[in-house]
Amino acid sequence: MSGIYIHIPFCKKACHYCNFHFSTNQNSKLSFIKAVCQELKLRSYEYSTKEIQTIYFGGGTPTVLEVSELSIILDVIYDIYNVSINPEVTLEANPDDLDSDTIIALSKTRINRLSIGIQSFHDSDLVSMNRAHDSEEAKQCLKIAASYFDNITIDLIYGMPAMTVELWSHNLQTAFSFGVKHLSCYAMTVEPQTVLEHFIKKGCHPPMDDELAAQHFKVLIEETSQQGLIHYETCSFGSPGYFSKHNTSYWLGKPYLGVGPSAHSFDGKKRSWNIANNSKYIKSIEASVLPSESEILSIENRFNEYVMTGLRTIWGVSLQKIETEYGIKIKNQLLENAKKLVASDFLVIEDQHLKITTIGKFLSDGIASELFLV
Repeated sequence: MSGIYIHIPFCKKACHYCNFHFSTNQNSKLSFIKAVCQELKLRSYEYSTKEIQTIYFGGGTPTVLEVSELSIILDVIYDIYNVSINPEVTLEANPDDLDSDTIIALSKTRINRLSIGIQSFHDSDLVSMNRAHDSEEAKQCLKIAASYFDNITIDLIYGMPAMTVELWSHNLQTAFSFGVKHLSCYAMTVEPQTVLEHFIKKGCHPPMDDELAAQHFKVLIEETSQQGLIHYETCSFGSPGYFSKHNTSYWLGKPYLGVGPSAHSFDGKKRSWNIANNSKYIKSIEASVLPSESEILSIENRFNEYVMTGLRTIWGVSLQKIETEYGIKIKNQLLENAKKLVASDFLVIEDQHLKITTIGKFLSDGIASELFLV
């Protein structure tokens, strides 16, 4: 299973918490589209023998592009790559871009999954985040989208100091009322060099409250379970048959091709990444030069990444895979390092897989770091 990720580096506004690569200047949009199509052609040899089962438009805000422009990129992928008969094709979208005409037009393309960045159904939260939509736009777009797309996921953010447990529960119940079959829920984090970090340092915004975020996470697990959603990854909750195939391939270490400025690629042993600068990316591609760097991952890095991602999922870390790929010595070291965590009920061994327990889920990344090879 292989996937293609296309990074669309444009946004209408800069969200205060975001540290992804994007620009609010869209003057280079047409040149960018041509460059993405050219990069897809230049790199097609890398995936000449692989079947593409997932395609993902991320960003930034992919719905800054017109539906016809998204279709141009999809047509190039279908023309030169071996795309499976029924791939998962996901488009990240913001509510303010999804009016009824746009949703209908998208439903007539190859896109079959929408990932909608709701973040909150409360206007006070949205203003604090500097989002471009309001709560009514969020509800209206979901109502229309549900009539044309069966596979919809929405993003929600929790852990903000002003968000009470009751407000967070209301966000979840509002999402459930639209019959959404997948949620991606993230604790608000303070990323370096963001507006949010600046506001907190200046005392204009209260710092994050880890205890409150933990309470929100507990409510999240309880209420999604009541809805029959499976907590299959730390931040991901889905009905059976509606797990994100694209993101799951990341967590399981499958190869993927990343196209566009700042996009990353992985072939199983080597990771590469494109320059995070729109104009330099475009100029380089126009000269038929790939603007990327790469590194061969060490055994330690590959092991640590697998442990980190594996423990975030319901599938856990396969002890057989560890032994096969890294040797019995490293497997035994992993088990030795895991003993205290198993005794503390943060980890459990089931069917030769090391898995995180319910009480360990909120701390999964920290737990994984205790098992890393140094």
